Amino acid sequence: MAEQTRSGIALKPHYTRADVSCSEAPEAPEAPGAYPFTRGRLRPPQASPGWINRELSGEGDARRSNEQIKYLIGLGQMGVDVIGDSPTQSMIDPDHPLVRYSVGTQGVSLCHKQDYLDLLRDIPLENNSVSSSVPAVFALTGLLAVVEDRGLARDKVRGSVLQAPLYAEDCGYSSGMPFTLLNRLAVDTIEFAVEKLPRFHAYIEDTYFFSESGLNGVEEMALGFVEIRHLTRELIRRGVQVDSFAPRIAILVNCGMDFFEEIAKIRATRRFYARMMKEEFKALDPRSWSTVITCHTSGLTLTAQQTASNIVRGSIQGMALALAGVQAMEISAFDEAYRTPSDEAHRVALRTQQVLQLETGISKVDDPLGGSYYVEALTDQIEQRIASMVAEIEARGDAVTLAQQGFFRKLFADASQRHYRLVNSGERKVVGANCHRIPAEQDTLLRDIAEKKIEPWLSRISEVTAYRKARHRDGVSRSLRSLQRAAQDKAVNVLPEVFGALRAGATAGEMAGAMRLAYDHPYDPWGELRPEF
Repeated sequence: MAEQTRSGIALKPHYTRADVSCSEAPEAPEAPGAYPFTRGRLRPPQASPGWINRELSGEGDARRSNEQIKYLIGLGQMGVDVIGDSPTQSMIDPDHPLVRYSVGTQGVSLCHKQDYLDLLRDIPLENNSVSSSVPAVFALTGLLAVVEDRGLARDKVRGSVLQAPLYAEDCGYSSGMPFTLLNRLAVDTIEFAVEKLPRFHAYIEDTYFFSESGLNGVEEMALGFVEIRHLTRELIRRGVQVDSFAPRIAILVNCGMDFFEEIAKIRATRRFYARMMKEEFKALDPRSWSTVITCHTSGLTLTAQQTASNIVRGSIQGMALALAGVQAMEISAFDEAYRTPSDEAHRVALRTQQVLQLETGISKVDDPLGGSYYVEALTDQIEQRIASMVAEIEARGDAVTLAQQGFFRKLFADASQRHYRLVNSGERKVVGANCHRIPAEQDTLLRDIAEKKIEPWLSRISEVTAYRKARHRDGVSRSLRSLQRAAQDKAVNVLPEVFGALRAGATAGEMAGAMRLAYDHPYDPWGELRPEF
């Protein structure tokens, strides 16, 4: 049987120029930074080909996570990226009866304005972009609260939020929101940023989180493009000009262990995106054709066995990303199979990036593998397969309808089952897990660090309870009723009302509940709480 990539592309023993028949100019490929950007995105001539070093952080409450951010900046991190804990991701407040034992254990607990002020306290926003894996509507308004508190100009704000309305309920943290509301919040957020935040990336297509269900590279990017295309059409239908938002679209991709396929996937992604924006959506600004690619290495590939091997995996994945020419990178910490990153694991992951960037010479040349018969042929085939899968999905109907019918949920479930079947059978080799194993008593390297348990941040519950009692109740109630009315009016952008409610003292859970009610859904999908406004 012929060797294959993870996406099932059959491989030859060797490649020649004849295998690159699909490239537009195989003998003279385009220069890096030129359309269709296979070899690297558009950028100023003298800009460095390196990438932004970041590590995803967040643990406990906002004050604890602020310490983590400062620690990473002290190690040389070039920007801020935080992840919310599971209640935050699900738009549930930390004092909800169902979540007390998960508060702060998988990220930072954020639910009201003061949390965002504490999270970014003493972090110079003039020098650091702020990105977050937190529901976009709250991440953006929380950042605006910090900007307002400091008296900064909105047009200087840099950072990003993630958008995944089609997939979040199926393979992420369920918020109990209807797909139509999630879709609207995504469009509202992007439209608001176009008008108010010209330097902010309000649309990061996060293919990483649903790729972690076990999708291969082709499936990952095809689903990503289905969502990009859907939201682009929605924005254009609303009257937003494509060149006003397309230059600020970025894609957060996954990076697994199939080294050359991951490189080719990123090159194919840039090319597919460029052609789509120019030829189909008729964007005229060259910046609209060239998407930013950022990446987080795959947590799914990391093992609880022989934890030190995860450092090797992160290094290999980081090298693939460097060779592919990403704009920002985060390497999964070696203890990810057990916990959010420890200080030691954060440091190792960041140092891995810095060694790659400063010692190897990788970042001195754009697209060093460009012209490789193998890489060019693989890029062609991946692009073709992405295009074919996108067309197949779109032929089935409207993306929101497909989401409501469970079409994407089945894709994720099938991919997860496929991944574990391949690993459990040994067909996909994973060192330490299904081959080259050692007895548990010998598996001690870094184990003491990895197994440090994070206790639930139970103090947050009493803090939030006290916060509710101390605020101006009537003002909060008025703001939530105003938000509910705005959400009922489909022609209104709800972001200003969300920001108003946050400023008035409302919590994320209360705001989410008000918006659910506007869409005739339960205030609390879990049946534990009733609205108090």
